[in-house]
Amino acid sequence: MTTRTPQRRATIVHGYGATPADHWFGDLAGQLRRAGVATTIPALPDPLDPDPAAWTAAVRAAAGAPDENSIIVAHSLGCLTALRHLRALPAPSRLGTLVLVAGFTEPLPALPGLDAYIADGCDVEGLADRIDHLTVLRSDADPVVPPGHTDRLARRLGTTAEIVPGAGHFLATEGITSLPQALTAALP
Repeated sequence: MTTRTPQRRATIVHGYGATPADHWFGDLAGQLRRAGVATTIPALPDPLDPDPAAWTAAVRAAAGAPDENSIIVAHSLGCLTALRHLRALPAPSRLGTLVLVAGFTEPLPALPGLDAYIADGCDVEGLADRIDHLTVLRSDADPVVPPGHTDRLARRLGTTAEIVPGAGHFLATEGITSLPQALTAALP
């Protein structure tokens, strides 16, 4: 009798104003695929005018019901969306790996137009207990998401944010087209 190793699968969730082709998403997807991980980057609808229900539905459709072989990597507003998706799953669902890049659940002073989307954030209480490997990454100089926002989210999830020096908001326009820290975190 032969035992099949379950296929690992990853979903990369982009943020506000982005597409699957932007920033470091494609590079990370390529590296994950080369490591044998089936990877998707869903195009979230209306990235410049995001609707929370539509974005959460798109993440749900792409990520499906996670298990210990599932990986979710999310960026910025995509982090809040991914957390909302995970919060909506019935217990005792598990997620193998979650990587949050420039994550937050509080309104952003730099983007008040997203206040309605962010609204009450997301209740993350107990969520980390259902995640096998959790990493929160932030820059030391993010012009969009204040470092304190990401640090507070990390603490609420029972961890500490790892700092990527000089990464800004992890955008291609800031020179971030590859994010090796996300790859390392996605493949613990």
